[in-house]
Amino acid sequence: MDPNTAHDVATARQFIQDRGIEHVKLGVFDGDGIMRGKYLARDKFLAALDKGLGFCDVILGWDSSDQLIDNLKFTGWHTAYPDAAVRVLPGTLREIPWEPKTALFLGEFAGHAESVCPRATLRRVLERARGMGYAVSAAAEFEFFMFEETPDSVREKGYRDLKPMTPGSFGYSMLRSTVHAELYQELLDLSQSMRFPIEGLHTETGPGVLEAALVYCEALEAADRAALFKTFTKVLAQRHGLMATFMAKWSNSVPGQSGHLHVSMKTLDGKTVFHDPSQSDEMSDAMRWFIGGQQALMPELLSMVASTVNSYSRLVPGFWAPTSATWGVENRTTALRVIKGGPSSQRVEYRIAAADINPYLALSVAIGSGLWGIEHKIEPDAPINGNAYEREHAKKRRLPSTLHEAAERLLASKAGRELFGDAFVEHHAVTRQHEEREFRKAITDWELARYFEII
Repeated sequence: MDPNTAHDVATARQFIQDRGIEHVKLGVFDGDGIMRGKYLARDKFLAALDKGLGFCDVILGWDSSDQLIDNLKFTGWHTAYPDAAVRVLPGTLREIPWEPKTALFLGEFAGHAESVCPRATLRRVLERARGMGYAVSAAAEFEFFMFEETPDSVREKGYRDLKPMTPGSFGYSMLRSTVHAELYQELLDLSQSMRFPIEGLHTETGPGVLEAALVYCEALEAADRAALFKTFTKVLAQRHGLMATFMAKWSNSVPGQSGHLHVSMKTLDGKTVFHDPSQSDEMSDAMRWFIGGQQALMPELLSMVASTVNSYSRLVPGFWAPTSATWGVENRTTALRVIKGGPSSQRVEYRIAAADINPYLALSVAIGSGLWGIEHKIEPDAPINGNAYEREHAKKRRLPSTLHEAAERLLASKAGRELFGDAFVEHHAVTRQHEEREFRKAITDWELARYFEII
């Protein structure tokens, strides 16, 4: 659905009138996938539906802790942080159950800011797909840990000795989910009412960890749903005196948290693109080249998927996270997993992604690199059978081991610049270099314990 059609604008206006809406929450997602926004009075919002409005462009010039990022061309003290144009997306209308007479809409940066806007970046990738004759569908699945903590208590504890919502390792536990049935049901109800429906919800292996798989849909809507799911799962948890974390890896004693992405394509007239029963593993040429592109570009585009310092703590051998750009059929040890689903659901699972992804950017890479593979008819390596962690892989398939290295690889990526534009690549890489520098300023507990006395 095009969120900017006259029909959608009329529908939004009618909804606001019929429901007696007095205020609108308008949100945009920044480079870290964090939802930023504000309340607008009804009349202010109705005017913005037609002509847009401005948000201070610092939203695209600071980090997740509101620290200003230096060396950016797009914004900074040298530009005096002006407003950036934002277009309202009327098709993103949602209601928040506990905020009566209030509606929620998403916005997207426009004008000069569009070149570095995460959502606009994905939209451009999908326009590329459409120009090639493809319609892309996607879905995200997230693992996340729940704690009996509050924003105050985690700070008072220095983020140590946190109490998970449930103890022990109880994967797929009917005991745990039934004891906490009210919370599970509220999350399921919220997902329906706010239009990020959950297809499956269960406990994972580890203390207090859950996994939610969202329902498949058009790829831009899938990214909206994934970003909203992360935001409002955290909101719901805190409203219950709990906290949810989507960090890639919050503890060395438990596996990291995945944010796997499923991608499939059809032609514009609805025919399958990935399935061909006459080919090996029922994979069409287009699917094979799609995987070839994903595999070839994964090492140089990784900073758009693994975009935090913590992301790289998850990408170590033996913890259910790939360390090389490998692929296989129904193989959960590879970075790319082909799922044989016949004409209706044959797809690629992009398993390198963690729960900390910015869904817009991760899907831009998962889809854009695949399209690039089709355009250039990139053949992938032979598929991996068995445990990919135990294999030696070609140097070109090894993934960057730090965020700084990944950002450098992105800056040097000709394909990345072709797919996402010079402005975006340079902007994103500088923000990731900033993130790494902020990390290097920190003195960790490990360093104190190792060196304080003995060195």
